Amino acid sequence: MELQFLGTGAGIPAKSRNVTSIALKLLEERGSIWLFDAGEGTQHQILHTTIKPKRIEKIFITHLHGDHIYGLPGLLASRSFQGGETKVTVYGPKGIKEYIETSLSISQTYLKYELQIEEVTEGIIFEDAVFKVEALMLEHGIVSYGYRITEKDLPGKLLVDKLQETGLKPGPDFKKIKNGEDVVLADGTLIQSRDFVGPPVKGRVVAILGDTKECEAAGKLAENAAVLVHEATFAGGESALAKEYFHSTTIQAANTAKKANATQLILTHISARYDSIQGNQLVEEAKGVFKESYLAEDFKVFPIPLSFANMK
Repeated sequence: MELQFLGTGAGIPAKSRNVTSIALKLLEERGSIWLFDAGEGTQHQILHTTIKPKRIEKIFITHLHGDHIYGLPGLLASRSFQGGETKVTVYGPKGIKEYIETSLSISQTYLKYELQIEEVTEGIIFEDAVFKVEALMLEHGIVSYGYRITEKDLPGKLLVDKLQETGLKPGPDFKKIKNGEDVVLADGTLIQSRDFVGPPVKGRVVAILGDTKECEAAGKLAENAAVLVHEATFAGGESALAKEYFHSTTIQAANTAKKANATQLILTHISARYDSIQGNQLVEEAKGVFKESYLAEDFKVFPIPLSFANMK
């Protein structure tokens, strides 16, 4: 599991930062990629990475401001020409369905794959045997959601050395025991799975927030998260401006991470008013409150190891 940032700017594209899009790469976990927002130029940004659009399985839109959705119709259209044949589900606020369907209809775009569009409300919006995704409404000028992605606990490690002491040879029975099944040996000995499998491995939690000012919902989504991705449109001293425009400062983002007991904070959605030197100053402001703060840059990759989930 890892995050790759495709766009980290706010409002309008800048020379060093495109507008918002984030890829959650779940290639080992489910062989797919989940995208969060698709600002203008997202498909162009993807060309500079190893991401294959046909691997994109789900797209989560936080809100309907242009810098978060103007790249979506183009990306959906191009995916058909790039070998994408599997289903894609788009989640987003009310209005996302009309936006996508109108864009594709007027441009007479034909998709070679099934497209499902889900207009979300607060609560669990997706769940299977491995992952759960929850949405809560943040505080922005329009409806804006944050998403909490929870990886369910993984099976414990198979205690191979202990198992081999019983005389059992590696093979299908090892897999059965790993999966929680008991096995009876040829001599009638019962091998109970619980005695040869370590404790479950705690799953990871990733919180990816849309545009927001400091609010209670952000803290709930970030609670005990391995990684919190939080906007930091403004520097720490611009709290009045952040409040006026329903955005957050570096300090406010860091406070949210600290209160929520997150492991790592990644700052994104950086205003074009800050150059690269000032960007370094922004992350230092956050570090003063929450040490494990990092600044997102376009194309930067942040691994999310299992150890992050076990640091609580």
